[in-house]
Amino acid sequence: MSNIPQWSCEKFADETFSSAPVPGGGGVAALVGSIGAALAGMVCNLTTGKKKYAQYEADIQRITGEARALMNELMAQIDRDAENFYPLSQCYGLPAETDEEKAVKEQKMQSALKVAITAPIDIVRLAYKAIALHKELAEKGSKLAVSDVGCGVLCLKAAMQCGWLNVMINLKSIHDKDFVAAVEGELKPMLAEGEAMADAIYADVAAQLAY
Repeated sequence: MSNIPQWSCEKFADETFSSAPVPGGGGVAALVGSIGAALAGMVCNLTTGKKKYAQYEADIQRITGEARALMNELMAQIDRDAENFYPLSQCYGLPAETDEEKAVKEQKMQSALKVAITAPIDIVRLAYKAIALHKELAEKGSKLAVSDVGCGVLCLKAAMQCGWLNVMINLKSIHDKDFVAAVEGELKPMLAEGEAMADAIYADVAAQLAY
């Protein structure tokens, strides 16, 4: 598998446009989320050292480090999502003529499905954490960059929702009810809270920019 994060923007878009199985929705979600976290870093770098925001300097330094880590982790999910999808893609071509072949294929499919959703699950988790950083930056970041807070949180909301869709499409085919319940039990409340938080931050930013 190519090191997708090293591709040019043009190549990423062209490969996504093509019939190639990756990058797809999961890779796009990871990239958009990484950009959303990067915008948090941008706001921090435009705020740090400014006298007007000296009272928040320690928080800004902390957020800078957290945003960098989340940006890198989200970017890493692009390749991880592609690599984890490969075993599942191979399963679709397995023979299923006899009962034995059907049983083998189903067993391998169930295992591969659980692997395939691991990156999208982490994309939801990571995007949620990055949204919370923007919540702080809407208050503590430079007002000259508050529009970037709004843009960042919209990217992260999209990444979180796209990640969840990529979980859902595979989760519905997994027969392990306890596994499905555990994933839904963690991610559904996180998704709802993250969406509400993102919407509130966007509304706050829009209000600050109103004229």
